[in-house]
Order: sequence, then C-alpha cells, then structure tokens
Amino acid sequence: MASLYVSPHPDDFRSLFALIAAEFCPSSRPKTITEDPPTSLNARTRPILVLGSGEGETVLSGASAVAWYLAFQGKRAGVDTKQQSQVWQWLSFADNELTPVSCAVVFPLMGMTGVDKKVRGKYGHYGYICVICSSVVPYSNYFLCSFKPPDRQDLTNVTRWFSTCINQPQFLKVLGKITLCEKMVLLIIFMLSSLGPPKTEAQLKKEAKKREKMEKFQQKKEMEAKKKTQAPSEKKAKPEKKELGVITYNIPTPQGEKKDVISPLPDSYSPQYVEAAWYPWWEKQGFFKPEYGRKSLSEPNPRGIFMMCIPPPNVTGSLHLGHALTNAIQDSLTRWHRMQGETTLWNPGCDHAGIATQVVVEKKLMRERGMSRHDLGRENFIQEVWKWKNEKGDRIYHQLKKLGSSLDWERACFTMDPKLSYAVQEAFIRMHEEGVIYRSKRLVNWSCTLNSAISDIEVDKKELTGRTLLPVPGYKEKVEFGVLVSFAYQVDGSDEEVVVATTRIETMLGDTAVAVHPDDSRYQHLKGKMVLHPFCDRKMPIVFNDFVDMSFGTGAVKITPAHDHNDYEVGVRHNLAFINILDENGLLINVPPPFLGMKRFEARKVVLQALKDRGQFKEIKDNPMVVPVCSRSKDIVEPLLKPQWYVNCTDMGKQAADAVREGRLKIIPDHHLKTWFNWMDNIRDWCISRQLWWGHRIPAYFITVNDPSVKPGEDMDGHYWVSGRSEEEAREKAAKRFNVSTDKITLRQDEDVLDTWFSSGIFPFSIFGWPNETEDLNVFYPGTLLETGHDILFFWVARMVMMGLKLTGKLPFKEVYLHAVVRDAHGRKMSKSLGNVIDPLDVITGISLEGLHAQLSDSNLDPVEVEKAKQGQKSDYPNGIPECGTDALRFALCAYTSQGRDINLDVNRILGYRHFCNKLWNAVKFAMKTLGDNFVPSEKAQLCGEESVSDRWILSRLSAAVGLCDAGFKAYDFPAITTAIYNFWLYELCDVYLESVKPVFSKAEDDASSQKQAMVCRQTLYTCLQVGLRLLSPLMPFVTEELYQRLPRRRPQHDPPSICVTSYPDTQEEVDRDMDFIMTVVKTIRSLRADYNLTKTRADCYLQCIDSTTVSLVHKYSLQIQTLSYSQAVIPLTANQPVPEGCAVAIASDRCTVNLMLKGLIDVEKEVAKLMTKKGDLEKQMEKLKEKIAKTDYKEKVPVKVQEQDAEKLRQSQIELEKVKEAIDNFRKMM
Repeated sequence: MASLYVSPHPDDFRSLFALIAAEFCPSSRPKTITEDPPTSLNARTRPILVLGSGEGETVLSGASAVAWYLAFQGKRAGVDTKQQSQVWQWLSFADNELTPVSCAVVFPLMGMTGVDKKVRGKYGHYGYICVICSSVVPYSNYFLCSFKPPDRQDLTNVTRWFSTCINQPQFLKVLGKITLCEKMVLLIIFMLSSLGPPKTEAQLKKEAKKREKMEKFQQKKEMEAKKKTQAPSEKKAKPEKKELGVITYNIPTPQGEKKDVISPLPDSYSPQYVEAAWYPWWEKQGFFKPEYGRKSLSEPNPRGIFMMCIPPPNVTGSLHLGHALTNAIQDSLTRWHRMQGETTLWNPGCDHAGIATQVVVEKKLMRERGMSRHDLGRENFIQEVWKWKNEKGDRIYHQLKKLGSSLDWERACFTMDPKLSYAVQEAFIRMHEEGVIYRSKRLVNWSCTLNSAISDIEVDKKELTGRTLLPVPGYKEKVEFGVLVSFAYQVDGSDEEVVVATTRIETMLGDTAVAVHPDDSRYQHLKGKMVLHPFCDRKMPIVFNDFVDMSFGTGAVKITPAHDHNDYEVGVRHNLAFINILDENGLLINVPPPFLGMKRFEARKVVLQALKDRGQFKEIKDNPMVVPVCSRSKDIVEPLLKPQWYVNCTDMGKQAADAVREGRLKIIPDHHLKTWFNWMDNIRDWCISRQLWWGHRIPAYFITVNDPSVKPGEDMDGHYWVSGRSEEEAREKAAKRFNVSTDKITLRQDEDVLDTWFSSGIFPFSIFGWPNETEDLNVFYPGTLLETGHDILFFWVARMVMMGLKLTGKLPFKEVYLHAVVRDAHGRKMSKSLGNVIDPLDVITGISLEGLHAQLSDSNLDPVEVEKAKQGQKSDYPNGIPECGTDALRFALCAYTSQGRDINLDVNRILGYRHFCNKLWNAVKFAMKTLGDNFVPSEKAQLCGEESVSDRWILSRLSAAVGLCDAGFKAYDFPAITTAIYNFWLYELCDVYLESVKPVFSKAEDDASSQKQAMVCRQTLYTCLQVGLRLLSPLMPFVTEELYQRLPRRRPQHDPPSICVTSYPDTQEEVDRDMDFIMTVVKTIRSLRADYNLTKTRADCYLQCIDSTTVSLVHKYSLQIQTLSYSQAVIPLTANQPVPEGCAVAIASDRCTVNLMLKGLIDVEKEVAKLMTKKGDLEKQMEKLKEKIAKTDYKEKVPVKVQEQDAEKLRQSQIELEKVKEAIDNFRKMM
C-alpha cells in the first residue's frame, strides 16, 4: 500500500490539497502518516507519497506532483491526453501563480476578531480557502473568503462554484464545515514555526513584496469605503457632465420655417439639437428641386445636369444599414453636384415588391383575422394591400428624410401609381407585339411556399459537401440532402438490370427513359431495349445521348423530363413523355398509390423504402451537390413545367454588353466587368410571369373563337394570346387575327402578374411620364449615374440597360457605380432571422436592448426565429445601441466604403464619428470666440501678403484637402474624402493651427504690429472654418448647416441662404515648404514623447541642424515648435555643437535631428525593466507565430486571408521589437 506523509498542522494547505485528492480514489487510497518521513527518503517538504516498499519504492514529493498522481488514480485527471494536459496546466497555474498571491492577500484579512483574538471558523486563520481557490477554482483576481457579502454579489458564479466544491463529501471529510467571512478586519501577519525550516533571504524578500502588495490592496479597499461615505453631491458631479451631450432644441419653430440661429450654441454637440428643424426648412425652400435658382429647366446650364434615380426600396417595411449606405453615398454625390452648380435631380421612388408585400399582408391577415387571401378573394385582398401600403409605406420616406436625403419629394413615384402602371402596360404590349415577349411552356423555378415561379437570380445555390439536413418550410423535421441513391431498373424481357443514381429519389416516379453515352461499350447491346418502371406498367426506352458522363457512377442516367433542366433537353430531343408528378403545392400527382397526394419530401422516404422492399435498392452514399433555395421563402426550388411569359434577352443582352465594350456605358469599379460580360454573353430568356395577386396584372388575353371553322387553341400557344391596353382593344386585335367579327371573340385575361423587376427595369424613364413626351423626360433622360450595391447588378442594373435600349433607344445612364455590400461586424449578411438587421433610425437616436427585442416581437418572424434573433441582438448589443446621430452615421458609412468589397460594419465604431462631430463643434465654438462679435470677413478669400508661415501653411493644407475631396468625388473614392476632411479638421486645424496661433491672439493688444498679425490670423481662421464646413457639407449636412449659419457672411446680401446651395470649394494654394519642415520636426518630437510616455511632463528639446540656414529656421519658429510639441524649451544646435547626455534621439529629416532630454524626468531602471518584459512578450509572440507558419500543412490548410494577417502580425511585432531594443539601448546610455 502507498504511504502519504502529510504535515501534522491541520491548516497546511499543501497537505490538505493532497488529502482531498486522495479522497477521490477510495479503491487505492494511500495510508496517511503525520510523522516525519524517514531521512532515507531525502525529502525536505511535505506532502510526500511513497509508492511500493523496499528497494523498488518510488517517492513523489510536492503538492502538485502528489495530487496529480492521486487524481490520475481516481480518474479525475481527464479522459484523454488533451484533458490531462489541461488539468496539469491548471495545477501548475495554481501552484506557481495563484497560491503565493492568495496567501499574501488572504492571511492578513482572515480569522481573528475581538480582544481575545479567537479564530473564527474552524481553520480560518490560515487561509485554507486559497487552497480551494487555487487548486479547485483557479480565479486569480478575487478570493471569496476575504470579501464581504456585498463584494461577493459581483462574483455569483464563482461563489456558487466555490460553495459547491467545499460541500462535496471529499472536501467536508478533510476540511469540515466552512463559513465564509462576514466581516473584514486587519490582522497582524505572524509566522508559524511548524511550517518548516527557517526562511532564506530570498524568501524573506519575496514575502516583503507580498506584504507591500497587501498594504496597497488594503489602502484601495479603504479608499473605496471612504468614497461610499462621501456626500452624494460629490458623486453626482460626473454624470451631470455626461448629460451635457443630450440637449434638445425647444424653441418653437413652425414646420418649414428657419431654425433659430440667434441663440448661443449649446456647450456640447447633441444630434437631437443639431438635426431639429433643418430638413423641413430645406424642403420648403425648394433647395432639393432642380428648378431652384433657375428660370426654366429647359434653359441650358453651362455647368451641366446631374440626374440620378434612387434604387426604389421595397414598400414592405424599414430600411436597414445597407439602404443607409446607398443613401449616404447617393446623397453625398447629389449634394456635391448641386454645390458644383449643376442642375441636380435625385428622384425618389418606392417599389411595390410583389412577392415580399403579398407575403407580409398574407401573414398579417392570418395572424389578425385567421384568414387567407383566398378567403377574401382577389379584389378584396388587393384592397387590403393598398390599405397596408397607405399605413406603412410612408415609413421608408420618413427614414430617408431622417437620413438627410436631398430628394425632390414632389417627383416621388410608386411603381403601382397610375403613371408608372401605364408605362408598364405599354412596355409589355410593345415588346409583345414585336415578339420579344412570348408565351411558352417550359421548366420554371417553382417555389411551393410562394405558389409562384421565380427568376434564376432569385435562386440561391447552397453548396453541400455531403449528407446534410436542411430545414424546409412546411416540414417539422429537417430533410436530408447531399446523398446519391443508386437503384436498378429491370430490362424488359431479360434478367439484366441497369443501375442508375439520383439525388432526388422521389422524382423517379416521373422517369420516362434511361440515357447512356453513345460510345459506352457497356450498353451497346441495349439499343432499342426498354426498362420497366417498378411502380407502374410504364415501359421506358434506353436512349443514347452524348450529355451523359460515362465516368460518373454506372454511366447510366435516369431521365425525368418534367422535373430537371438537363433531362428536359433530352426529352425534347428524343420526343419523350413529359410526366408532371408535382402540383403547385409540392404534392404528388399522376403517380400510383400509395404515393399519390404525398408531400414531395415525405414521398422521398417512402419511395426509398419501397425500392428496398422490391430488392431494387443498391446503395446510398455522400455526394457533394448544389441545392437550389428560394431567396424569398427559403423553400427548396422545384423545376416545374408551366406555361409562362418570357422575354427574349439574346439581342438585348448583346446590346447591353456592346455598350460597355464600346465605352458608352462605364461600370465602376471595373473588376465587375468580367461578371457583366459573362452574364450578358450567356444570358437566358427571362421568365416574367408571377403567380401572385399583388402587382401589375399582365395585359394579355387568351382568345376563344366561337366559330367552328377556327380550331380551339391551347394555353401555351402564343397565337391564341393577344395583348391590349383595354379589353376592347384586345378583342379588336383578336378579331382581326382570326378574321372574324368581334362578337365571336371571348377573352380571358391572364391571372398572373409581372415580375417586380419588369417595372423596376423601366423605372429611369417611367418616372418621367414615358411613353408620353414630357419636359422632365427631355431634360433628365438619359440620366447621369446609377449608384447601387453590386449585389443587384443583374436583378436591376442589367434590366434597366436592356429595357432602356429596347424601348427608348438610349442608355438610361452614362455610369454605374457599384458600392460594397454591408454585412454585420461578423461578416454575416443582414438578415431579420439573425437579429442583425438594424434600422438606421435606431443608430441615429439610440435604442435599448429591450427596444430591439420589442421590434422583433412586432415583426412577421416565426417565434423560433424571434428567439434566435434576440440572442443575436443580446450578443452584439448587450447595452443596446448608443445615440450616434445622422451625420456620424453618414460619415461612418462613407468612410467604410471601399470599392467592390464587403463592409463588415460594427455599429459601435459609428459612435467614434459622433465624437468627431463634438470635436468639430468645440473647434468652431472656440474659433468663433477668438474671432469676436465684431469680426467682419473680407469679401473674397484671398491672401493679403501679410500672412505668417502658419497662416500660409494651414491655407495650403486646406487647399490640399479641397483637392483630395474633389478628386475623391470624381473617382467615387469616399474613404479618401472622409480621410482628407477628418485629417484637416482634427490634425491640422485643431492640433496645429489653433494651437500655434494662441500666442498671436494672447499678444494681440501689445502693439499695432501684433494687432495687425492677429487680424490676418482671424481672416485665415475664418477661411478655414467656412471652407472646411463647405467641404464637409455633402457628408454631414446637419452639423455643417448649424455651424455655417452661425458664421458671419462675406457678402450678406448676396450669399446663398443655406450651405447646401453654396458653391463647393476649389483648390488655390501650394504647400508651404517651411511649415512642412516645422511640422515634420513637431511630429518627431511628439512621437518621441509618446515612446517614453511623457504625457504631461515637458522636456527640453535640442534640435541639431545640418547648416546655419536650418538653425535660423528653427530659431525663427521655435515658439511654434515649443507650443505644438509641448516642449519646455527648444534649443537649436549646429552640427558641431555637442548634445547634452541623457537625451533620446530621433531623426526628423536629413536637415535636423531631435534630441529630447529625459535625464531626471523618468525612472530609467523602471523603464528598462518594463521594456525588458515587453521585449520578452514580443519574442514569445513571434516565436509562436513562426512555429505556426513553419508547419508543413500551414499553406494548404490555413485560409489565405489568415496567412496574410499572420504575416502582417509578424512584421508589426518585428518593428515593435526593434523599437523596444532601441529604447532599451537609449535608456542604458543614461544609466
């Protein structure tokens, strides 16, 4: 039997550790001995575990080693090597990291109360609790026993975990009943002689450090207790300061009247205050109308015309952040063109969204009244949709106004309006009469959930690697996909069989042939043979077709012409029977019992079992495949034979492709060109029928001729269909076609409606009254630009181009700019079921987590999806969304935009741009105070010749920013625009210029020269403010209007009334080289200060210059350098003059070296120690990264994006390590 030597002291936590571990292995529990171990064991510390006896005995010593062995024996060390290593890691962590610290903290805070110093609790004075905390519940920051009950409330889970452990029978047997501390008292540390041999000098030094930590800890607790007893008024001072950010505009202002700009500006920026009242005033003044400032639209404008139509959002509900991005970009472009002096129109509109709207209203009807649309009937249902549209449809327009979108609302259009409906009807009739629109029965993409056909681009292709269970609407259990089922068909009149395979076994009920390759020698003898269908008396031919892949499976393929696109072609070629086995709801028809009437995926299981019962099933195996999923309903799309209306896109697609190839239409960015050409050159005909009630009913009529000489027609025969603007017109056309009188014609209008994208495709000219000749159509069509997300390049853009060319003979616009698609912070597509669809208004005004949850509850999501979405919201927005304001949202969206890439938008980052608005606010307030009430700006922004180098420099930086913005707008490079504006306002105007001119204003009254210099500075400052706000106005319209209205005007009688109709700035000045050099020196000094953490301390700065010219320059601008770099003094030195010892060195340029005096300002030894620790951490990080990259399978298994990130991390770490080493060397020179 093994022997366990432990300390006789009842509170030796290392021995207790081993004793608890021993209790978990009762079958091999060692004998416990409290006597001293034999000297032969040569063991100095307990616990000691002796295994075996005599010469073969093995000795283990130390708490971790002994406990590990006992835990392993008691099967408490994990079930595999991974878990075992984790257990060992925890033990090592507890032993080396937690136990020393926990003892230092807990010893002085536990155990003795009262005058007689009795020990509370059974083992309280010696900190058994650190044993539990460090070995059972490793939690390094808190030790439960040393905290009073209120402090433990923040540690609920740890307390529960701890309590569970100490109440286990194994712990109770060793430790007894434990009572947690109820009161915290100070205790004089004392040592127990029974703990072992005398402490070494190193141990004593270590314990002294522990005591120091404990004293600091106790001081911290006392400070916290003191704060709690302070007067409430002191505590409330800080929250009041925070509340300054929430200020509302309360001055009564009638709707559309100008906002009060006489009252003083609030102390801080508040979106609620700034955004109030401006939009109604802009709208009432007509600033957004192209007629503003013009006598006639037809009058030529030398600056040109800018026209853009909005991608009409669905009427179904709210905009999300993807729409907000579209509108932020489009409005910025519109405002920029308007400020350029062009005749500018951004035309609003809304799409009727056939499928989406019908689904929403149907769900609403069922939820509120328990009725389907069929219960109501078509006419009543359409009235319900219009009622819903009139109640909810304006929400989108409200959101657009809240975003500051400068749309001409008097020209707003809805795709179901009479004007646009007439254009849709006319487009169909013209294209039908020309033969471009035709009737045909062929396979369509059918959604059983929607009971409607959908277009190819409304089908998502879900890739599977093998067997996968997918949810399908209408099925309680998930359905199996990604498997290949093999079964046999019996050859007629023979014992031979042909094995075929399919991923959709239920479709074998509609098989009408088996196909093999003409060159496949295995099947040559079966020419002219038939196979027998196992479930009906159907004989099916074996056909030879070269589409068959001989190498796949058995080389034989089942043919289901009515339910597969490839099989359809084979069926047509070989004149096979087309047997439709599915109705519109996905129920089986035209099949024998027991399959008749079954749901398609329930039949899948039954067919498989029936084949097994007949012995014709062969095997089932995993099979990578693509599953077609309806993007609208998430149903599995079924190919279904239906007579439908199609648009022949061959010629139109070629014209659209040629327009781009010939440069008449420009697509930006150009990496979308390959996709455009690939799609247009291989375009398929477009199915435009939708089996819905809401939408534009197809103006086509089926003809029945009441004359025995005329043969009755079939639905799919286009000859028996006629289109017309009215039934009378259609009847006359029909009578003329069949050469009979109109009274012999009976017409039936098609029940279907047109695809929503058909009406959207003619949107650029239908909004201007086409086919009628109108002034708007002549002036604004073709448009200038189409801006949208690249995800609807073919849904909408391609169709507008094709239909514009076909119906008007003109391209609808000259350029197409495709922005990135907005995803959430995790890179996921915006989806209501994920809970990541965010209303822009919620970002603007802020919303609590409960508010986000409430929105989900009011939505049309299923209860299961609502709960899933709530979890997503709770994870991403645990505290809700903070109030960011419109300007910050717009600026952030534009800053995020990169051409052609997806945007992973973190809502919390938008808040950073609200802080930018606050900086802007404070800068303008400070500057206006500096200008003074009596300041009058000069009539023109021009140099007077008296400007200082600082003035010339800031004007040159302003000019550079103007140039960057102008180039950015022309190139659709929005990050370049936001960066230029942000840098100018923050880093050049606020950080540099405002600081550099403070001494000028402080000396303004000293003498006439100083007064003159101050006046020049004021003119420069005014120019910076006025031009800077105009630069920013297209992106941040509200805050710029608020601040611009407070500035004095250059020409009060002639200047425009609003910033949104002023001119956009243009470039004038060149960069001042002297100030450029000075700023380089300043940045170098600031960088050195940051490297050595000199946040508040001012240091002397010695600038060693290469020649006397540079010395003179530094001397001339030493005041600016001193002010901007926060230096104590700036001392220029020639190249020969020595630099005092104790300086940190950095090269500013080839003309100047910066020497920052650090001696006496910092604790050099302490800084070196910190840097050595950082150096060690960096080296460890780099070593791990190098090991990861060096693995043989790294390049194959790790995604390219991650590899790039790893390489960048390694590069950054290397640069940082070199800086740290350099800093260490510099510090050591000072020691």
